[in-house]
Amino acid sequence: MLTPKQQRFVEEYLVDFKGGPAYTRAGYTATGNSAEAAASRLLRNAKVQAAIAAAQRALSERTEITQDMVLERWWQIATADPNDLVQFRRTCCRYCYGQGHAYQWIDAEEFAAAVRATMAAAGSDEPRALPKDDGGFGYDNKADPHSECPQCFGEGNAEIHAKDTRKLKGAARLLYAGAKLTQAGFEIKMMDQGKALENVARHLGMFKDKLELEVTENLADVLAAARGRVLGNGE
Repeated sequence: MLTPKQQRFVEEYLVDFKGGPAYTRAGYTATGNSAEAAASRLLRNAKVQAAIAAAQRALSERTEITQDMVLERWWQIATADPNDLVQFRRTCCRYCYGQGHAYQWIDAEEFAAAVRATMAAAGSDEPRALPKDDGGFGYDNKADPHSECPQCFGEGNAEIHAKDTRKLKGAARLLYAGAKLTQAGFEIKMMDQGKALENVARHLGMFKDKLELEVTENLADVLAAARGRVLGNGE
C-alpha cells in the first residue's frame, strides 16, 4: 500500500511526468534539486512504479488511446516535410522565357494596361517610351528560372510561399501549429520536430533523461571526504 503522499505523488506525476514538480505538488517539503533527487528515489520504488503503470493502463482503457497511437503521431510529426507547409522558392523573372529574353507579359490585357498607365502618366510635353511586347505573352511566375537568362543569370526571384492550410493532409496537418500576423507579414508555426523525435526515442528507451545515482550520504560530506583523501595522499 502506498502512503497518502505517495499516492498523491503518483497522481501529480501523471499530470506532466515531471518528478521534481510532482514531488513538490504532492506536499513534500523538498524543493529544487532536492525534490528532483527525492522524486527519483520515489520513482524507483516498486510500489510507486506499479501504481503509475496501473493508472496509465486505466487511462488508456478509458480513452481508448494506446501507446502505439501516440508513438505513431509523434513519429509522423518528427518525419513530416516542412516543405508541405512553407517553401522558399526560386521562380523565373520576366525575362527568363520572353522571346529573345525580352520582357514577357502575362497576357495582352496586362500589356494594354501598362501602355495606358504610361500614357496617362506622361505630360503633354513629356513624351515617354511606351512598353513593348517583343517578349510576348504567357509569363508564369511559378516556373523555374531559365539557366541562361541574361537578366537574372538563372537565379530568378526569391519568394516565400505558404500552402493553403485548409487543404493540408496527413503528417503535414499534424506538423502545422497555427499562423499569426507579424509586422513583416505572417508566420507559419510548426510543431517542434526535434522534440517529437526525442519523444519517440524516449518511448523506445534509446536513452535516459539523466544518469541516476544512488545517494546514500550527504553530498557535502562525500566531497569533504574525497578532498581529505586527496590531501592525505599528497602528504
